Amino acid sequence: MSPLPVSSRAAPALPVPDADALDQSRRLVSRIRDEIERTGGWIAFRRYMELALYAPGLGYYAGGAAKLGAAGDFITAPEMTPLFGRTLARVAASVLGETGGDMLELGAGSGRLALDILLELERSGGLPERYRILEVSPDLRQRQQALIAERGGHLLARVEWLDALPAGFTGMILGNEVLDALPVHLVHWRDGVAMERGVVWREGGFAWEDRTAASESLARTASALPVEGDYLSEICPAASGLVASLAECLEQGLMLFLDYGFPRAEYYHPQRHMGTLRVHYRHHSLDDPFFLPGLADITAHVDFSATARAGAEAGLELLGYTSQAHFLMDAGLLDLMLEMEPMTPDYLRAASAVQKLLQPTEMGELFKAIALGRGIPENLPGFRRGDRRGAL
Repeated sequence: MSPLPVSSRAAPALPVPDADALDQSRRLVSRIRDEIERTGGWIAFRRYMELALYAPGLGYYAGGAAKLGAAGDFITAPEMTPLFGRTLARVAASVLGETGGDMLELGAGSGRLALDILLELERSGGLPERYRILEVSPDLRQRQQALIAERGGHLLARVEWLDALPAGFTGMILGNEVLDALPVHLVHWRDGVAMERGVVWREGGFAWEDRTAASESLARTASALPVEGDYLSEICPAASGLVASLAECLEQGLMLFLDYGFPRAEYYHPQRHMGTLRVHYRHHSLDDPFFLPGLADITAHVDFSATARAGAEAGLELLGYTSQAHFLMDAGLLDLMLEMEPMTPDYLRAASAVQKLLQPTEMGELFKAIALGRGIPENLPGFRRGDRRGAL
């Protein structure tokens, strides 16, 4: 088998995977190469990203490698402090009180966020009958089950894992860092012409090749974007499709997404002419999606204007859009900190995490919160101040 393609930009100091992990990555490379050859020598990057992340048994989210925490590739807000989940539970309590419904979390990671929300709702007397988790990764599902059983075993009977969206749902749908993990199309604009960037196999490794977009819908979307000159960026129909699917099953309630991204005018700003696609490996950020396929996460920032538009087209109301810092503070994060005993080790750890969650130079400004709903009033916790809906 050909040697595993490794980016020249991947520094030798990066941690080296063990033999089993390397074998998994090589098998995934072979799987993707076979698909390229079967489809005429080229696949859209969207398909490459889908396979790299989700190919059964081999993709990043389906292959069993550690992803979260110090031993993984990145740390999400719920892993930093339980105060994040407890704050979201305050928003959930408001929605559940209004609807009498359940919770549905999309892609629950380690299960930490679900656990923290459940424990906080239990403290406040607002537990839903069901906390549903839609998880496509068998490995992560097992980890979620184990964590909740270990730290909140008495709540496990309320948790239900789903393979598909329910036919109808009332309550709150939560997606924390979900939209950024959906496969994206790469589009390269040059001299006013938009070409779709795809992946080929050349000289023992993956390489780029631009072609005319096969999808008329993608071509129309690309031609309408405010870009000029030589410009590379992403378009994510999958995110809009997910919102539409969720809207179809949401009878009454709220969708809340927290993720990193921008409104459209900022997403396609002239200074962002190289796009937002990034690779995360062992807490290093790289720019080569061909680096160790299956062992590294591939993400792109979220176009929140597209998310809001998809919600509106599906009959949902845009109930809020703001920075993560404004959202968490308005929802009561700092009030929860005041309940802690000052200057204890737990308090100091929480204070350090909260600073990262709120600071503009950390997660406070890059991450946003957006709320789409049906049949519930505005003025939700998290969105009563710092309204940025006008930017969308």
